[in-house]
Amino acid sequence: MTERSLQITYRKGRPFAAYLYLSRKPGEKSVRTEPTSNGLLVVDYASDGQPIGVEITAPEAVTLDSINTLLENLGQPPLLEQEFRPLTAA
Repeated sequence: MTERSLQITYRKGRPFAAYLYLSRKPGEKSVRTEPTSNGLLVVDYASDGQPIGVEITAPEAVTLDSINTLLENLGQPPLLEQEFRPLTAA
């Protein structure tokens, strides 16, 4: 099982996009995506229906609260402030 991690893509020193990898089995792939109502977050699901990742399409517009609300709805543990901080650092 891989652990949760946040990958951030920067452009000109500012976060451009990010992906929150959720805990998953090695080699597990996304078979379905579902955008949230505001379109800022897109959830990837594995073949068994479990969420395996969250694409953050506009890091500057997403708050820790909005991510944690989504994670709670997905049955995932909340993102800690120190995990979120790289999105706001630039």
